Amino acid sequence: MAFFDLDPEQLKTYQPARQEPAGFDSFWQATLAEARRHPLNARFEASAYGLKTVEVFDVTFAGYNGQPIKGWFLLPRHRPEKLPCVVEYIGYGGGRGFPVEWLKWSAAGYAHMVMDTRGQGSAWRAGHTPDLQPEGSNPHHPGFMTDGVLDPKTYYYRRVFTDAVRAVEAARSHPAVDAARVAVTGGSQGGGIALAPNTHELVVRFLSVLGGIAAGDRVVVNPPASLRNGDRVERHQ
Repeated sequence: MAFFDLDPEQLKTYQPARQEPAGFDSFWQATLAEARRHPLNARFEASAYGLKTVEVFDVTFAGYNGQPIKGWFLLPRHRPEKLPCVVEYIGYGGGRGFPVEWLKWSAAGYAHMVMDTRGQGSAWRAGHTPDLQPEGSNPHHPGFMTDGVLDPKTYYYRRVFTDAVRAVEAARSHPAVDAARVAVTGGSQGGGIALAPNTHELVVRFLSVLGGIAAGDRVVVNPPASLRNGDRVERHQ
């Protein structure tokens, strides 16, 4: 079964249709500027998990609205110089779990930052970051996809995408990381989140999206009147 529709040469230049609403750039510029008014305050606390070749750090940094976001940071113990870093985002419903579940990148010689997804976890891996909603929300389908969707300012993924940008900034702040060589990756929901840090002012070196949610589709952040009025809507793109 093929995992892609285009041949490799076409995939290298493929760009999906873009339909940003008016004010899209200014909305995100203001959102990130507001988050950056809070000190990043990235803390890397050494944690003992009995791993002989990998150092483990329990991470906390300030995400959306300065709220604390958890994560793991893993480093190979033997490193002659600063390392490139992979920042990874988690699929839908999962949390950061335990460090022993994230050994691939550090075993390959990279620094590795795993961002916990606010409000998620325990569906298939434990999470440790609450989702604080100072603006309030709206009635929504169980889960996160429509949480706060009636207003871009209250939408759940506004908070998550802001956390994602700040996670890259936190990873770059660690003295063992070569800040010029940072990659982002994720699968499913994590693939969609991985798109967020590649903004004009925070360009990452490499982007890997593994089946990302909304990676090529339009995401509704200003839903039509039919959705606002509670009518059933089959699909919006």
